Amino acid sequence: MDNQPLIPPKPTSEKFHPELTRLPRLTLRRRLFRKIIGWLLPIVVKICTRSSFTGIDNLPAQGAAILVMNHLGDADAIVLMAYLTRPVEFFCKVELYSYPVLGALLDAYGVIWIHRGQPDRRALRAAMEALQAGRLVGIAPEGRESLTGSLEPGTGGAAYLAYKANVPLVPVTYTGTENSRLYPNLKRLKRTQLTCTIGKMFSLDPAGDRQEAVSCGTQKIMQTLAGQLPPAYRGTYQASAASQEIGAYTGELGG
Repeated sequence: MDNQPLIPPKPTSEKFHPELTRLPRLTLRRRLFRKIIGWLLPIVVKICTRSSFTGIDNLPAQGAAILVMNHLGDADAIVLMAYLTRPVEFFCKVELYSYPVLGALLDAYGVIWIHRGQPDRRALRAAMEALQAGRLVGIAPEGRESLTGSLEPGTGGAAYLAYKANVPLVPVTYTGTENSRLYPNLKRLKRTQLTCTIGKMFSLDPAGDRQEAVSCGTQKIMQTLAGQLPPAYRGTYQASAASQEIGAYTGELGG
């Protein structure tokens, strides 16, 4: 494991609302709301940002998959949804449900509300249902918005789901979506330069012991994200990403 910088502990939800955690039902109203959102977001993103989006062909046209992504700021999911051709069932911290307007909008779209700081079995079951139904599930393995602006140590939820559901993962990485950049620019009516990259789909290596499998799987997920990011965004996984690049370059020379 790479040397980890001093980062505050991951947050823990102080209030519990297990009744909120479920797989969103695809009612006619929700489907319509998602279509409206899918029409509006590209306009909003184009007006507010100078965005570069690459790798859309790497997203599976059908079937279940887990989208794993770094988490820099509030705009991450908005930017992704502006370009996707398929809806995604996102994990979302339950604290946002209490926010005026925002909580109602998120619930209308349909998210999987999750309690942070411990394994939320209801949220994991909801995600499993989504994957079994052939849907896409989006999760930020860091477990929170990065406090450093770069990758923090990953948590095991994404790897656990990938093994349990036996589905592939799709790496999604952002640069430039930090709140500290985006909101000041919006106040100055300045468009923020940002990127969103969808990498090639991959699977985790089979392993016998579940705990070891989740640990190794989480490491592979985070290294894959790091390898897709510029060095300044790799954070905890800077050294491992650099090692991968050297290995790949050496392999090319040897070939």
